[in-house]
Amino acid sequence: MRAAVVRTFGGPEAVEIVDVDVPDPGPRQVRIKVAAAALNPVDAAKRSGMFGEPGGLGGDVAGTVDAAGADTSWSVGAEVVALADGTHAQYVVVEADWVAPAPSSADAVHASTLPLNALTAAGALDLLGLREGQSLLVTGAAGAVGGYAVQLATRQGVSVTALAREKDEQLVRSLGAAHVTGVTGGADFDAVLDAAILGEPALARARDAGAYVGVIPGAGPAAARGVRVEAVQVRPDGARLAELVRLVDEGVLTLRVAETYALEEAAKAHARLAEGGLRGRLVIVPDHG
Repeated sequence: MRAAVVRTFGGPEAVEIVDVDVPDPGPRQVRIKVAAAALNPVDAAKRSGMFGEPGGLGGDVAGTVDAAGADTSWSVGAEVVALADGTHAQYVVVEADWVAPAPSSADAVHASTLPLNALTAAGALDLLGLREGQSLLVTGAAGAVGGYAVQLATRQGVSVTALAREKDEQLVRSLGAAHVTGVTGGADFDAVLDAAILGEPALARARDAGAYVGVIPGAGPAAARGVRVEAVQVRPDGARLAELVRLVDEGVLTLRVAETYALEEAAKAHARLAEGGLRGRLVIVPDHG
């Protein structure tokens, strides 16, 4: 099979398409025939050597179970989504309990944008622990994580303010943001979810003894004024992902795709990601012909 890998860290040109053996699932694992796999900033970070070892790229996947190991409840032919490693490939093997049914209301390309970003948003809101009526500032609200956070928090009865550019005001309001603000302002919010990784300027918007949650472990600002500072650590979780899939089918969560690329164009997709300005995810679509 074909897979996108990085063997030497670098820019988009470091992405290679190689031939590797089709993996076989072991006990409590399934193999997914990849229909679509989103490209996330974390893939660019891995490619450039910010963390981890060289190897396969991709974390989100939507596709069809085409083989199942022992002690799994998944059937061949099931349409699924998952968060796993090495999904920018024609096939990927994942732990069975990382897998969730795919949304019935979306195609595979859109479904592939859900796992990493929605699990991140949900995990961040868990850490913040906001109650109905409390206020939340979401930075990067027009992005994938931020957009899901706006929708999930609004559903919980939280008053959401989006930190977004003027050109994105209509978008973030459509996601449920009650207010839109710029970077500067007072310490007006019970909590801040810093999806844009602004650090101290975002922390400054939290009230004394409030809460701040970032999306990169170890990269957050120093605590100040009694503000609790934490970072979400995302792990594969099929049960939680299934809950988020249900919210997609209920119309609570909006799946956004910017552009699609063939697997052979993975380096081109990385270059487009580096250009920025996307309002939706880039998605890799393998060819199984």
